[in-house]
Amino acid sequence: MLLRNLGAGAFAALAFCALSFGVADGQSTAPKPKFGKPISEADIAAWDIDIRTSDGKGLPSGKGGVAEGKALYDQQCVACHGEAGKGGPMYGTMVGGVGSFTTNARVLTPGSMYPYAPILFDYTRRTMPMTAPQTLTNDQVYALTAYILHLNGLVPENAVMDAASLTKIVMPNRNGFIIDDRPDTKATRCMTNC
Repeated sequence: MLLRNLGAGAFAALAFCALSFGVADGQSTAPKPKFGKPISEADIAAWDIDIRTSDGKGLPSGKGGVAEGKALYDQQCVACHGEAGKGGPMYGTMVGGVGSFTTNARVLTPGSMYPYAPILFDYTRRTMPMTAPQTLTNDQVYALTAYILHLNGLVPENAVMDAASLTKIVMPNRNGFIIDDRPDTKATRCMTNC
């Protein structure tokens, strides 16, 4: 008896909801929900900061030199990364280690591990400074990139980085990576006879 009364009550509640939302007669008087608004190309541009690191596709306009990068580094980066990128209270060294990947004592730095220089620009632009990521201008990121590459001995003291010059740098460990060709790394779905 109790189950029958609950079932009848549930049916009545569903019928009431259907009628109140106009489902039964197709004539809803309730306002339709407004979920967001159409997104514009300008809205997307702020998020579309992806850089293809192998050839630099997507690098923005702008430029920055080693001297500008050092001044900016001393203002905004030294507290975490230490003097001249040699390591600080938050992070280890960002210099040296070139060639260490062929030894058991690997030193992970932008100069030793990145296969392409645009990776440094992309990472810095997305994540730094730690307290306010994505607040640096493109010119500032190019300048910091130039400075860090200079600290690693990869560009001269008078280097100026921009989209064209950054992609021309051959990083020391460019050919130090092995393509992972294990079967489970392929993005092909196997459905039969796998």
